[in-house]
Amino acid sequence: MNDLTDPFADFIATLEGIWLSAQSFLMGVMAPGWRQNQVLIVVGLALLSWAMHGRCVQLLESYVRSREGWAKWQLRFIVQLKQRLGLIIFAVLAGCTYFVMQNITWPSRSYLIGLAATLAAVLVGTAFAAQLVHDRFLRRIVRWSLWVYATLYLLNLSDDVAGFLDNVALELGEFRLSILTLITALVVIGVLLMMARFASRATASTIRKNQDISPSMQVLAVKGVQLALYGVAFYMGVKAVGIDLTGLAVLSGAIGVGLGFGLQKVVSNLVSGVIILLDKSIKPGDVISLGETFGWIQTLGARYASVVTRDGKEYLIPNEDLITGQVVNWSHSDDFVRLDIHFGTAYGDDPHQVRKLAIAAASGVDRVLTFKPPVCHIVGFGDSSVDYILRFWIKDPTGGLTNIRGNVFLALWDAFQENEISIPFPQREVLMLEDSKLSVRNKTGAD
Repeated sequence: MNDLTDPFADFIATLEGIWLSAQSFLMGVMAPGWRQNQVLIVVGLALLSWAMHGRCVQLLESYVRSREGWAKWQLRFIVQLKQRLGLIIFAVLAGCTYFVMQNITWPSRSYLIGLAATLAAVLVGTAFAAQLVHDRFLRRIVRWSLWVYATLYLLNLSDDVAGFLDNVALELGEFRLSILTLITALVVIGVLLMMARFASRATASTIRKNQDISPSMQVLAVKGVQLALYGVAFYMGVKAVGIDLTGLAVLSGAIGVGLGFGLQKVVSNLVSGVIILLDKSIKPGDVISLGETFGWIQTLGARYASVVTRDGKEYLIPNEDLITGQVVNWSHSDDFVRLDIHFGTAYGDDPHQVRKLAIAAASGVDRVLTFKPPVCHIVGFGDSSVDYILRFWIKDPTGGLTNIRGNVFLALWDAFQENEISIPFPQREVLMLEDSKLSVRNKTGAD
């Protein structure tokens, strides 16, 4: 019972102390004197800052419009500066007033003005510092948490509040977790994770610029660095605040077994992604065919691969399908791809001339390689045509396969038309026998 009443009693005592301090401050403000004068000066500076804010915003907007070529980070800074320009003006005016009064009168007669200037400056500084956090909700939490802590520190209330938060704790045997420890852990872990994020970005940028590392190994190295940095940051944050993780080993093991059964597919995709990165069978930029999906690998994620097709569709293919399924990688070992085209000509056309015309037509098409010249062979004698196969090579499968086949077919058509080479098509003749019913009906005119 005492463990529950002691924190509550400390909380009541803290509130009583804050209330007495507030009463003393209000009584001092109500009574004529330098404290009241300082409050009036702060109010006057606030009104002056509000009056100057509109004009300064207009000047800032005019200056920005007169310049061109601003970078994105500069524009974001200007937007933040515009939103907090009034508070910045107040902090500057209050700081100047405090400096002047410190030199012409007693320091105690400008204490409140200096406190107001400091709080305003801290609020501006925390607002700009919080911009490092990209998530809007987390950014607000960080901004107001920093400002609340700075306010308590400047008012000499941080120790009292910290003592109260430390008394409110959950105790299970030797395990003790207070609100102060939890808040400290969140702050330390958050700062370390932010540092790890910046470090991982810088490392990833360096790795991607290294041309000696293959794209698949670049992705694997970036993922490994991120995992290592975030893991170390979390472990250091937990150890820095004195939380013992040994007591959570059994619980974490049980949770791990449960998650293992529920997340089999997820784990399989993760392991498959690592295997893909290690064996370099698929890498960003490769052109692949998987079932009816044809496109090039845009990104390799931890769970899936992003495949973009020629029509702009983006397929998210699980890594497990790339490992267990039959995948055609058109650019695995090199970028050279051979394409085949089948066609036929009439029996009355010279096959030697047909082969020469087909090779010349394919060689004149863009994207068809000339140092690997096309070849044309007879593959059979069909019912109504001599069948040929035309083979040619390209080096840019990312440019599409259907379009290059279409261009070669069109070149064949033009070449055959110019040289009177006919492309036959199946034809059927119907013969009516003399004694058939159809023949008798036609002669008699019966229906």
